[in-house]
Amino acid sequence: MQRHRTFTAEIRDHVGERVTITGWLHRLRAMGGVNFVILRDRTGTAQVVATEAEITPLHGLHTETVLAITGRVVETPQAPGGIEMVEPQFEIISPVHEATPFAIYKDRLRASMPVFLDHAVFGHRALERRAVLRLLSGVMGGFRETLNQKHFTEIQSPKLVESATESGANVFAADYFGRTAYLAQSPQFYKQIMVGVFERVYEVGPVFRAEPHATSRHLNQYVSLDVEFGFIRDHFDVMEMLIEVIKGIIEHLKTHYAPELNLLKAELPLLPDKVPHLYFPEAQQMLHDQFGVNDALGEPDLAPEHERILGKWARDNHNSDFVFVTGYPMVKRPFYTHPNPADPRYSNSFDLLFRGLELVTGGQRLHQYQDYLDAAARFRYPLEPFRYYFEAFKFGMPPHGGFAIGLERFVTQLLGLDNVRLAALFPRDMHRLAP
Repeated sequence: MQRHRTFTAEIRDHVGERVTITGWLHRLRAMGGVNFVILRDRTGTAQVVATEAEITPLHGLHTETVLAITGRVVETPQAPGGIEMVEPQFEIISPVHEATPFAIYKDRLRASMPVFLDHAVFGHRALERRAVLRLLSGVMGGFRETLNQKHFTEIQSPKLVESATESGANVFAADYFGRTAYLAQSPQFYKQIMVGVFERVYEVGPVFRAEPHATSRHLNQYVSLDVEFGFIRDHFDVMEMLIEVIKGIIEHLKTHYAPELNLLKAELPLLPDKVPHLYFPEAQQMLHDQFGVNDALGEPDLAPEHERILGKWARDNHNSDFVFVTGYPMVKRPFYTHPNPADPRYSNSFDLLFRGLELVTGGQRLHQYQDYLDAAARFRYPLEPFRYYFEAFKFGMPPHGGFAIGLERFVTQLLGLDNVRLAALFPRDMHRLAP
């Protein structure tokens, strides 16, 4: 039997020839005299037409059996894509004798989310799920490509840290050779430190948040796309860079992931040249005056419903799926956030809402050593846990800022999924540590 492998996406180039394709038995439609075998590989699927005699090696086997099929490629108008294989010979590579937990050959998975997540090691083979995971990869690829072109350097910071210093007690503790260590909540301190080395850095990596949320928008481990860069004027420079990165990601997806976008019927976001932005107090006043949200005023943050209203406002009035909210109160921002010089109650920070959901948090950071000492005193933080972090500022740091994009949230909003767990490889939440 011919052993050179041809991918299913390539068989159109071999009409009239005998080729060998290898992959998984995606579906078998046994119809007596004429039978249809659908084989799936990493490039797609191909239809193979077989007689009852030819299909004998598949008797007793289930879908997902790994096969090699050698056959002649022919043009058939009624076949998917107008191409199929005939006169097949089957070689069984890895037989499957047990029924799968649910069918994956249909256009959309019919399994409930809990059932799917329990069997995700198998369920991710579905074309729909594979497309979602491919888009996760594509977002990371576009992120990296865009920043590399802007002379950023990729870093990988430690995920085991000595102190739970960034934002309170919502951290996971771990035993570290008899000492307590913590899983990092973000690479924030390290990426700021590395601005002093490279000026422009980014990281793609997991972060861990021990927050007891059980909502459709939260995960306890997710992938963060982090950026930090120096020699900025203020947070508006950071916002400008963020929009360039998002534009780069979208262009990358359009260029390299059109089949996945089409399969999932993804609606690419409206992203105008000038993304609207609202100053936090103005956003609250607008929510109260124009939309009758009585609980909007006086709060230090926006509720999810407020974000949804602002997202709709941006789309209706600015033809934009994105809107910035700037100047959050300092009481809701980490201690390293730079205050607004004109009104120190508010910060030089922002959130970017994507279709009514917070996607990105970012802003300008403090860069003077004394400012960090003062901030630590104001928050009553002991200096010892920050000694290495503060050392970078003792020896000179430029004005700098950055942002972090939640990968799974981005894909959730891009595809209109109703739960962020469907945009994660193997999600970790309050109740799930497997698979």
